[in-house]
Amino acid sequence: HTCHGTCMFCLEKTLPHWFHYSRALSGAEAVNALRPFYFAVHPDFFGQHPREREVNENSLKRLSVYLENLQKPGFKSLKPTQLTFYVRETDQNSDGQEPLTTSGFRAVKFTLHTRDLLSTVLYILNSCSLSIDHIQSLNTNAHSQPLKESTRMPDRPIKWDKSYYSFTGFKDPEEDLEQASRMETSLTSWLDNNGKSAVTKLNNSLPLRKELDRLKDELSDLLQLSDIRWQRGWGIAHRCSQLHSLGRLAQQNLEPLQNAKGCTIIFTDRSGMSAVGHVMLGTTDVHHHWMKLFERLPSYFDLQRKQTALEDQISSLLGGIQVVYIEELQPVLTLEEYYSLLNVFYNQLLKNRVPFHPQSLRGLQMILNSDRYAPSLHELGHFNIPVLCDPASLRWFMRTKAHQARENLKRKEELKVIENELIQASTKKFSLAKLYKEPSISSKQMVDCCKRLLEQSLPYLHGMHLCVSRFYSVMQDGDLCIPWNWKNGEAMK
Repeated sequence: HTCHGTCMFCLEKTLPHWFHYSRALSGAEAVNALRPFYFAVHPDFFGQHPREREVNENSLKRLSVYLENLQKPGFKSLKPTQLTFYVRETDQNSDGQEPLTTSGFRAVKFTLHTRDLLSTVLYILNSCSLSIDHIQSLNTNAHSQPLKESTRMPDRPIKWDKSYYSFTGFKDPEEDLEQASRMETSLTSWLDNNGKSAVTKLNNSLPLRKELDRLKDELSDLLQLSDIRWQRGWGIAHRCSQLHSLGRLAQQNLEPLQNAKGCTIIFTDRSGMSAVGHVMLGTTDVHHHWMKLFERLPSYFDLQRKQTALEDQISSLLGGIQVVYIEELQPVLTLEEYYSLLNVFYNQLLKNRVPFHPQSLRGLQMILNSDRYAPSLHELGHFNIPVLCDPASLRWFMRTKAHQARENLKRKEELKVIENELIQASTKKFSLAKLYKEPSISSKQMVDCCKRLLEQSLPYLHGMHLCVSRFYSVMQDGDLCIPWNWKNGEAMK
């Protein structure tokens, strides 16, 4: 708490006097106040920088969970949440405090341990060196405007200043839309323009790729790991140096590292164990942190066993449904964060026990969500269940949707088979070295993409690494990223 106190003290020194007297901020006002921050970190503006884009994507998910929880009656105090953002350089925040990367954005790291929305908003803006002047006006307006005025919808579309478009990169609707659609990139024209540079980058990366495979196999054998993965698209050179670091650690003191036997190691933002039991090595952490983590693994395995037991207890209270954690669809949580969510949910169920017919939901799946208020059924067949959920309405929802859930799960399995067949067919047809997709791309989108690719003749793709994503880019090691819903030259008017 001293850390939190000091932090708030620094904040109070830098903030105007109205900070002390302000009333509580509503959720909508918080989002509004954070608008400059969202413009500076939104993943859509990082198309050419997949690594930074994914850091921001993960941090935004975790921030939204934090903000939601702050507004919930059931959560009295929140765990400190460490976030890393790449902030795009703008006139407003270029005071040069953090070192600027060559690509024009700064890496900003901060830990949230705030108690209310206003202090959270101010702390985030301050941490990113963004102005807080607009909050003062928001605060004073809130008192002076009658409620009727402030909730009235504007009677004309909002007209943004030109600087808004240059800053956010959004299209100005007043610009010639027809021209914009004519200019839309087609797959063949993009490959025409970028194929050569991709081939060069790929060829340059081949020796390093071999080295990466060698290091990965060596370390996996030495530590008896089930896999080594990276949470995002780091370059091959980066990955090699991370494996060299881990190799050096193993040479210095092998014994603690042997605790990871049978585990998957993931290089990511922060160190710890993930909700699914992967060993997370934070790439900005020093070796001392990594070593401590390996030493602590046995206690993490204990917590994992407790987690499994807790999931089984929840399952037996809810008609045999299986509690799962789906990495692609959920915020990246540590084992401790996830265990505490399960615990809150389990205690809710115990307190308001609602009888489920034993095994009536066997074979179905649910994921726990801390940022939702109502249960829902996902198209992939699993239930999305809020942690703070009324058990009686939960029972009614699950019973009425069980048949649909089984249908969706069946469809998901069928889609997976079709997807794998199409990936193989496309890899073969275009003689690709590799065809893969980003985690955020669904099987349905991948199937759609591959079906359309197979109708094309694309000689450029021979021997390439192709990634199906949401945007066009050539990665630093020559991987080609194309959007799943790419446009075809002929179809464009």
